[in-house]
Amino acid sequence: MSKQRGQKIAPVPMPTDISVVDLIDNYFTAYNSARLREICQLLSRDVFQGDVTVGVSLSGAMTPAGFGVSALAPLIRNGFIDWMISTGANLYHDMHYGLGFELFAGSPFLDDVQLREEGTIRIYDIIFGYDVLLETDAFIRKVLQAEPFQKRMGTAEFHHLLGKYVREVEKQLGVKHSCLLATAYEYGVPIYTSSPGDSSIGMNVAALALEGSQLVIDPAIDVNETAAIAYNAREGEGKSAAVILGGGSPKNFLLQTQPQIHEVLGLEERGHDYFVQFTDARPDTGGLSGATPSEAVSWGKIDPEELPSTIVCYTDSTIALPLVTAYVLNQCQPRPLKRLYDQREVILAKLQKDYLAAKAQPSVAQSTSQEVATYPCGTPIKQ
Repeated sequence: MSKQRGQKIAPVPMPTDISVVDLIDNYFTAYNSARLREICQLLSRDVFQGDVTVGVSLSGAMTPAGFGVSALAPLIRNGFIDWMISTGANLYHDMHYGLGFELFAGSPFLDDVQLREEGTIRIYDIIFGYDVLLETDAFIRKVLQAEPFQKRMGTAEFHHLLGKYVREVEKQLGVKHSCLLATAYEYGVPIYTSSPGDSSIGMNVAALALEGSQLVIDPAIDVNETAAIAYNAREGEGKSAAVILGGGSPKNFLLQTQPQIHEVLGLEERGHDYFVQFTDARPDTGGLSGATPSEAVSWGKIDPEELPSTIVCYTDSTIALPLVTAYVLNQCQPRPLKRLYDQREVILAKLQKDYLAAKAQPSVAQSTSQEVATYPCGTPIKQ
């Protein structure tokens, strides 16, 4: 018998009153169910305990299906998510709920030509009126004309302000916990968007620019702030965790924080301590969405010593996220809020100070590279 054997698989009939923890711990025995079980147990045992800074990346149409409110917001309120990177589309469609609009369960087999004629939008099996888009756009444009938005800013500040206005709408409607953006605002969780122009929110920002708006979304602010968060996570005995829902640009933006620290800024870093991902993307096509943790080690994104603490579950995030949320809410005590949004300036200043200090004392290799660089063809470039 192999010495690498794990826990014995001892199947027993499932009871009628089974809990989600019992279901996952005792009946998710192999294949991707076992990977989901391992993620739930790792999050509960290590990641959501102690001084771990947890970053979550979000891609795929999760918020139109309600998972921003039902699964992610409770994790924020319980202190399990410290910062996020999301597609702009997820934040845009999340706002529909915060503004009191209605989305409905439909079918993926509806007649889309007829839906277009009726003014109905379809996201696979979710349907809602075209007026929901128009009303949300109108709200965004109205809010973005306010004085606080008339400046250059990063997406964390942008979304914080947007969440503040949505929270006010919630109060007027007499509801709470109806919107991920409003929850993040309330609990001090910064949310970044790696491609701020690639959503209806970005489209409305662009439209206002044609009218003379002074709002400018600066991606460089986001790159530096997210790197500062990852750098700050290692203060004392702290660790950094990357929890990835889907893949795409948000996954890369979360993981690139480590190469930004050591490759570009020249500061010592060892990569994220924990890496868990839910994805349906294959690794053999070369896309980032399917790239494995071991491949990320080669880039310095993941600490090689922590490779056993990296888990990929190949499944639909809409299946995994509600199960994970239910499991950890049952198993873990709430953590104190880090409120990283409020600490952004302080931790960025620390990163900048250390970077400038390191740059002032370059290594021999750095000194040589700063004197003369070359194009691939060999033409020297004086610096």
